[in-house]
Parts: sequence; structure tokens; C-alpha cells
Amino acid sequence: MATRPIFISKTDGDFLVRTKNIDFKWFAGQSDSQKQKSIDSLHLEAKKLEGVGKILEISSKSKNELGVALSAFNLMIKSARGKQVSVECVFQSSKVFEGDIQYLDLLEVSSREAKKDSRLKSSGMVIAFRTYGKKDKEWGTKPITAYYDWLYVNALNQHTEFHEELLEYSAFSDIEFNPEKSLNCQAYSVALFCALYRRGILQDVLKSQKDFLSIYKDYKIDNSYTSRKQLGMFL
Repeated sequence: MATRPIFISKTDGDFLVRTKNIDFKWFAGQSDSQKQKSIDSLHLEAKKLEGVGKILEISSKSKNELGVALSAFNLMIKSARGKQVSVECVFQSSKVFEGDIQYLDLLEVSSREAKKDSRLKSSGMVIAFRTYGKKDKEWGTKPITAYYDWLYVNALNQHTEFHEELLEYSAFSDIEFNPEKSLNCQAYSVALFCALYRRGILQDVLKSQKDFLSIYKDYKIDNSYTSRKQLGMFL
């Protein structure tokens, strides 16, 4: 057995996204087929919850092409200069470590290489985020998932070709996300995008950093998927 969160996009109420931790049968192994068996098992249990309809797995292991396309490894964001870079590479390269250290060279490698770069684990605490190294666009580390959510939601907003199909889903999962090891989750960010879109406030909150951060004041944030150990790194 294993436990993983699913993220339910809310069209009204105090929460934009609700998190439900689901116990399900885990299929050991690293092959796509084993991962997909675990995904099926997770979704089967999640659909027993009231209000959960269609669920989309957001990862490279998804059976759905849309879910694969929306993996942070595959989803591209266009810079002001028109360059296309994956969300994963932009996120990892945006981390500013103690001593004002930043690895902008991660913009030039594959998503997997950026994610696995050993320097990210040996450089100390992340103290800020600077997209493409721009100090005038700096983000702090609180709220803890705000920068990642903003980056991902911005990227997804650029891909209007995905919006109609995406909005058919009410809940999202990421079988690769382990709350004991990670803070940010692409499935959560997708659920957040859908909530903002359906409520008609997406374009408003993307106008500026201040506007985006306002959602963490105006709505209740469900971080129950994040372990106390991971939260402790930033609190």
C-alpha cells in the first residue's frame, strides 16, 4: 500500500484547491507499466470520493497524452526574448542559494539533467528565486509553493491549445510526487490553474507578482499534501 495526494480544483468556496490523501495499492518497479498500474489503482480509490469526477495524471508516466504534455519536463514557457525552455529548467535555474549563488547554465540542459544536477543539493538553502537571473523580478520563498505555482500557471496559460480538454477534468494526480521528498507538485499547479480559470480571475492574478500573491491572502491554501519535514525547511 501507498499514500499519495490528489488535487481537486474548486469552482467556488474558500479553497481554490482541496487535497485528499489517498491510500491505494502500489505496484513496485520503475517501468512505465508498473507506474501506470499504480496510477490506475490511485484513481480507482480516488473516484470513491464524493465530487471527484474525471482525474488526470500529470507526469511523463500518464496514459493520457495531455498528462504527459503537461509534465514540467515537457511543458515549455516562452521567455521575453521568445526562447522556449521547459518549466523544470526555468524553475531549477531560478533558485538562488546562500551566497547569492545561481546556476543559470541549467537553462541550457535537458529537464532531467536540470532536475538531477548535484549542485542543487550541495549549495545550501534556497533563499530566493530569480527567473532568468533578473534581480528586479525576484521572488521570496514564502508562501512556499508560490513561485513554482506562478511559473507553472504562466506556462500553462501560454498553451491555449490544452485548455478546453484540460477543463474536462476535476482532479489531478502525479504518481512521481512524494510529499516526503518534494515541496512543489505539478498536479497541484494544474488544479490551481483550472480553479483560477473557471472563476474568471486567471488573467487578473497573472498581471503582477503582487496580484498572484494575493490569492494566498484571499483564499485558504490546502498544504496538507506537504510533509512536516519539508515544511520545516522553509518555516
